[in-house]
Amino acid sequence: MTPEEKIKLEEKVKGVLEQIRPYLQNDGGDLRFVEMTDDKVVYVELQGHCGTCPHAMMTLKQGVEQAVIEAIPEIKAVERYI
Repeated sequence: MTPEEKIKLEEKVKGVLEQIRPYLQNDGGDLRFVEMTDDKVVYVELQGHCGTCPHAMMTLKQGVEQAVIEAIPEIKAVERYI
């Protein structure tokens, strides 16, 4: 993947995350894009209530990751940045 391709893919990911953020914010949480690796794994930081919620991993995997991969199938995973 060229640097230009990576930047374009990251912008797509950020766009999907922006669509998800209002749902998290309604529950007092949020997320922040941290990075995307060369092997197309996205790292996000869970913030607010999402950072301490016992259901955070379920939200991350069944909500955020599922939405990102559905919109951008070339993404391999979305992981929590710690």
